[in-house]
This record gives sequence, structure tokens and C-alpha cells, in this order.
Amino acid sequence: MNLGSSIFIDISRIQQQREPEVLGERARASQRVHPCYQRRRQRLQTQENKPRRSLGLQPRAGRRVRTDPCQTDSRPPPNNMTTLRHRRASRGKEPAAAEVQPQQHSNCCTHHHHPDGSLQGDWSWGSIIWTSVGLSVSVGLGLLCCIYVATLHENDLWFSNIKEVEREISFRTECGLYYSYYKQMLQAPSVQEGLLELIHDNLTESRRTINLLQRMNIYQEVFLSVLYRSLPIKTYLEPVYFYIYTVFSLQAVYVIALYLTAWLLSGSWLAGALAGVWYILNRVDTTRVEFTISLRENWSLPFLALQVAAITCYLRPQLTSLQQKVMVWLMFVTTFCFCLTWQFNQFILLVQALIIYSLDCVDLLTTSQVTTLYLVQVSGLLSVWLLQFCNSMILGSLVLSFIVAALFVRHCQADLKVGGLLVRLSKILLHSVLVFLLTFIINYLTKKALQVRSDEHIFKFIKSKFAFRPTRDFDASLYLCEEAFGLLPLDTLERLADTLLLYPYIPTLLLLSGTLAIAALKNLSRSEGGSEEKDGAAEAFRPDVAYNLLHTLLYGLVAFSTMRMKYIWTGHMCAVAAHGVCSAELWTLLLRALRCNSRILLRIVRYAVPLLVIGFLYFKFWPKLMNELSELREFYDPDTVELMTWISTKTPKQAVFAGSMQLLAGIKLCTGRVLTNHPHYEDKDLRDRTRQIMDGPGENDPDLAPAQHPRFCEAVQTDGAAYAALFTRTFQNKTFHVYRLKKKRRKTPRSLSESAAAP
Repeated sequence: MNLGSSIFIDISRIQQQREPEVLGERARASQRVHPCYQRRRQRLQTQENKPRRSLGLQPRAGRRVRTDPCQTDSRPPPNNMTTLRHRRASRGKEPAAAEVQPQQHSNCCTHHHHPDGSLQGDWSWGSIIWTSVGLSVSVGLGLLCCIYVATLHENDLWFSNIKEVEREISFRTECGLYYSYYKQMLQAPSVQEGLLELIHDNLTESRRTINLLQRMNIYQEVFLSVLYRSLPIKTYLEPVYFYIYTVFSLQAVYVIALYLTAWLLSGSWLAGALAGVWYILNRVDTTRVEFTISLRENWSLPFLALQVAAITCYLRPQLTSLQQKVMVWLMFVTTFCFCLTWQFNQFILLVQALIIYSLDCVDLLTTSQVTTLYLVQVSGLLSVWLLQFCNSMILGSLVLSFIVAALFVRHCQADLKVGGLLVRLSKILLHSVLVFLLTFIINYLTKKALQVRSDEHIFKFIKSKFAFRPTRDFDASLYLCEEAFGLLPLDTLERLADTLLLYPYIPTLLLLSGTLAIAALKNLSRSEGGSEEKDGAAEAFRPDVAYNLLHTLLYGLVAFSTMRMKYIWTGHMCAVAAHGVCSAELWTLLLRALRCNSRILLRIVRYAVPLLVIGFLYFKFWPKLMNELSELREFYDPDTVELMTWISTKTPKQAVFAGSMQLLAGIKLCTGRVLTNHPHYEDKDLRDRTRQIMDGPGENDPDLAPAQHPRFCEAVQTDGAAYAALFTRTFQNKTFHVYRLKKKRRKTPRSLSESAAAP
């Protein structure tokens, strides 16, 4: 044993002594390479030294790019040149992970990503056919979703067979208010007169003339009315069907956008198909379009999904300059359409800006990408600001203040990304404090200068919801008493688990979150001009995956805090879960952990699992969907129909109505009468008008005392003397009571003398 050990040691010493000689022979051999190989090597070296088009994967200062295969491999030159030719064919990619950074194999989100076909620039016939099939499937799923929700709407109301007034009553709450402006534009003698009526409206709020195009997000109703007037379809399609079919068609756009996002993330259009199937099967939690057609979110969320798909594509590597410009324009158009169609756009974009800020802090986005994404948001908001007649609520939004503060502090703090881990963390902490402090200062000064108070009820609601202040505030209580603004019910997760959506989503979320944390720490540990090993680790996490991960995390938190916001989260959740099922990187990590990793097995598993999931969902839910589509109901609300008919026929057109905000929206649509208030609550004067009686001596007085008078709605029905002197009942049925306010008679001097003489 001792002899064997000594022999082994001697041999190892001989090898150590000969190693410099062998390296010298290899170096001399590499200098004697055939001239043809030398010219090819020089061309490849020139190409690899060029700035890379891969977004977020730019070579950093001090990076040493190894281009001589003879210095890294002892294989014969022909094999080396085969490897080099392969790398040249996929120009723009990073070198293989085994040649640059061996430990990158453990990362599930490296940028070595191989999407299908033409999405990667492969224009062979096979790739074109395969990509065409994928695009066709996306359109098919989108149309399927559109037809599905349209059929549910028809079956639930028997919409095609009910009277016009019943159709209009089916537009509940604020949906009726928005649809009334579409109807008003169609009834106007011309488009110009209709626009003037909207700009100088005195029917929506009595004794006030307001600009509806400035106050509300109703440009979609204006656009549809102009389009309906222009197209030769009046004899074939009623105006109401043109409206609802347009909204249902946007659901097809929504599904296609989620499909493309999942396809771009995973590299397989099977992921997109799975995302579309999950969206349709989880309809209860992904959309409510079939019974709230005119809600602003049903117009805006499809554009938000398109914007996320455009951002995902923009953050992918290997985009040419032209492709980047196209993606920037797509991001701007979709952001603009999203902001134009929903008044809560600023709060959604604020979360998105925080995602961009976080990725910038951990070096997962380049300076150019961060600035571009910020400017796209600013451009979209300012364009809407101009169209909405300089709506001060947009200029006073937190997202604009945050973007200005982030760009300013980033410009001033030039050495933010220099130093070790602790230095970088302390700088990020200081940087964040400065950004948020400057954000609130800018926002406060802007609102003071412009006297913006339109969105203060939103902040009251947030403060009250998270117990930052008592909940006695009227505006906050108005939201908190609604179930839709409560916490997300746990049965939502049960329904998501029933369709198998939750099971791949949670592991994907955990795995990607852990990998992102590791990549962020490696990036922060790397000082500027650091070693090649650290630079390789910095490029380990794909920025498009990182953005979508933070997107689903933050909007998931918003959804859990407010149930109504779940529709922003659940749709994107389908795309992320589908990426987890079809991702080559995640499956590679799992198979490597099971010690059975091979290219053939990876391909089989990657395509077999989503097909098995889709097959399981088909056999489990197809009978349920057919049963759901076979259920026929009919709209039936005779009391409301009777009320609207009475108002239209028995009251003057100048009559003013007060009541609940939900009912008044329907009165505006069905009768065109003047209102005192309405459900669009983004106005301080309207909120003050809605709040008629204070419930205590102070706004937030914790000591509540019983009121000295009964509730008005109950007391007025008793026909007591005090109420009978002021109100006259003019209409009554089982549900509604209508009272007319008596006019005060002016007393003449004679009547005054008689009154004074009366006993």
C-alpha cells in the first residue's frame, strides 16, 4: 500500500512538472493551425467582441471573452471548429454554459433559451409551419373564449328576446352609466353635436355643467359610436349588440396576449395553449365580463395583458434594433389604450414602476431598458392627460411623481452600482429612501399647486383598510362595506386548485423566487470590473422571466388584499403556471436532480406533461361546460321595468332624480333624466353631495351616539306629518317608492297678515 501510494505521488509530481511543457506544446500547436482556421477564428473573434444585442446580457467592463478553442479544449481542430460554427449560427447568444461558467447549470432561468421556430429567427419551412400552427391555436382559443362568454350572457338573460328597456336595465350600476353615453352619442344628430353634448353635459349632475370626456374614461364609447355610424351594419346589427360583441371580442385579445406571454417565456406554444385553457376554465375568477359588460376593467385589462406580452418580448435577448423599436411602439400603444380606458390606471402602473425599479436595483435590467420602460409609462399617461382635457388627476398621480424621483435620484447617484455586497445594500437602502421621500414631496407639491382632490378617497380607503386610521370616514366606509373590496376569499384558491392551476403555479413561484434571490445577491456581490466568474453569474437570470415573476408576486399581493383586483392577477397567473409546466430550464433542473437528464427525455417530458394536463382538463371539465351552456334563464325584473316605464311616460324630461347611486345610473340610461349623483366617484364635489348627513360631531370621533331621528328612507314611508308636508308619494310598487319634493309657496303680504291673525 505504501509503495502504491509513493508511485501515485511520484507520477502526480511528474505530471505537475510536465504540465507547463504540455501547455507550451498546445500553445505552439495552436499557432500552427491551418490558415483557413485562423481566418475563421479571427472572424468569430471579431463577432464575439462586438456589442451584443442580447438585452440585459451586455458584456461588462473587464470581461475576457475567450475565442480560441485550442486554449480551452484538447480535441482535434475539426471538432473545435464544429463547435465554433454552431455558435456562429446562433449569433447573439452567449457561449455555452459549460465553457464560460460551469456552475450556471444549477440555475433554472439562464438565458440559454430555445423558443419555437420563427420566434427565434429560424425561417425554415418546419419552423414556419410549427409557428403558424401555434398562432392558429392562439386565435382559436381566443375565439372560443369570446363565443363562450357571449353564449353565457345570452343564456343567462335571453338577451335576444327581451325588450329594449330590459336590455338596458341589465347594465347594472355604473355599467348603465357608461353605456348611456354610447346611446347618447348614437341619438345625437351628428358626431360633432354628440361630442359637444359630452363636453358640456348638464344631465349627469344637476345644476352643474361638466366635461364628461375630462371626468370619465368614456373614449371607448365615443369611438364605438363613431365606428357604428360609419360602418354599413345598421341593418344587420343592433347598436347594443355591436357594443357587447366588441367587449366580448376583447376577451379573445386577452387570451391571445396571455398565450403569447406564456409562449415567449417557455419557448413552446403548448404553454400558451395551456394558459388559454386555464383562463377559460377559471372564468369565475379570471373575468366577470358576461354580467358586467361595460366595466372599465373589461376594456382595459386586455390591453394590460398585451402590454405585458410586449414587455416580455422587449426584454428577451437577440432582438435587432428594428425589433426593439417595434416593441417600444407596441408598449406605448398598449399602455396608452390601457390608461385611456380605466380611471385606476395610475395605481396599476405604480406597481409596474416598482417592479422596474426593483429589477434595476439588482442589475437585471440595463440603464437603457429602465429608462425606456419609464418613458413609455410617462408618454402613455401624458397622452391620456391631453385627451382628457388636461385632467389634473393624472398629473397628481403617484406613478408620475415616482418616475420623476427615480430618474432624478438615479442620475445624481452615479456610483450606485459600485462596491461589495454590504456597500451595495446600504446604497440601495439610501437610494430607496431618497426616491420615496422625493416622490411624496413631488406628489404633495403637485396636488397643492393643482388643487387635486379627485383621488383622495382611494388613499382614505387604503389607510382604513390597513388600519392606518379609523374607519369612520364616509368615503372609505362606502368601499369597505362592499364585499368586492374585502380580502380574497379562500374558496378562490380551492377553485384554482380544482383546475390544477395552483399546483404548478406555487412550485414555479417558489423556485423562480429562490433563483432570483440568488442571482440578485450574486449581482450585488459583484463589484464593477469584477472577475469573469462573477460576470457570468450576473447574466444567469433572464430579465423577461424576472419581470413576469415580480409582476405575478406584487399583483398577487394586491389581489389578496382586495378581491376586486384579483382579475389583474389570475389571468397572468395562468401564463406563469403554464411557463412552469413547459419550461425547458425548470425541467432540466428537475431531471438533473433525479439524475436522469438527457435531451431526449427532456423533450418527451416537456411536451408530454402539458398534453396530459390538457387531456385531463378536457375529460374533467368538458361535460361541466356543456351542462353550463345548456342552462337557459331569462331576465325578470318587473318592478324595475315598471319604474323605468313610469318615469319615461309620466315625468317631464327636466325632472331631477335623487336616490341610490346604483339605481340612478339605470335611470340615466333608460329615461335620460337628470341625476343628482352617480356611481363614478372620482370627484370631490360629487362625494360631498353624496354624503348628506354626518354621523357624529367629528369625522373620526370614536364615540358614536344613536341618531335623534329615524332613517329617512324608512320614516318617509310612514307618511308622518313632518314628511307629508315636504314630500308627496307619486309612484309605488313592491320594490320602489317615488316621492316628489313639494315646492315652497311664496307668502304674499296678505297671506302673512292672515297667518299672523290666525289663532
